[in-house]
Amino acid sequence: MELAALTAIGRTRQLTAGESIIWEGEDSVLVANVIDGVLKLSTNTEDGREQIVGVVYPSDFIGRPFGGTTGHGVTALTDAKVCVFSRRDFDAFAREHPALEHKLLERTLGELDRTRRWMLLLGRKSAAEKMASFLVEMTERLSGSSCRVERDKPNQRILTLPFSRQQIADVLGLTIETVSRQFTRLKNEGVIDLPSRREVTILDFDTLVAEAG
Repeated sequence: MELAALTAIGRTRQLTAGESIIWEGEDSVLVANVIDGVLKLSTNTEDGREQIVGVVYPSDFIGRPFGGTTGHGVTALTDAKVCVFSRRDFDAFAREHPALEHKLLERTLGELDRTRRWMLLLGRKSAAEKMASFLVEMTERLSGSSCRVERDKPNQRILTLPFSRQQIADVLGLTIETVSRQFTRLKNEGVIDLPSRREVTILDFDTLVAEAG
């Protein structure tokens, strides 16, 4: 009931790849639920470089309810569709519906866990571990036609990536040459196949998980 009523006070917005919806350091004036597409969370370092601090997928929530300034910018990596709410309207609705506040707390804790894994991914893992972790995460976060499991091949996954190789490099803090080498290595080792630039068939999911550490 709460989610249906909440949807009634929101509005759908289409984003094109590269379009920002939230800017770092600005007052939090809106929150949004991702319906379709993939977006990045990023912040700028002192020397002006962009640091991607997370990626959000369909069903994820973006923005900062209950006031404050936003700690990162949010930009569409792909064409995306979001349901946008005025933060003031959203806050008032949440206070009147304790069950929604509880759901928000659960989401916040889940995002905190993902942030910790993300920082480990960027800070401590090798290029090979980063790539394996990235592909494993895709199988967990993508659904429907973007990630399929063959019934007679439960150890395989078929991914349609929403990223170009340059975007993967940007997300993982690698060069595009390193990303291409890792894809080639995984293919040569029989862990994946690459039917096209955006399609990845994971032939041995267990091995990929082990490599991700």
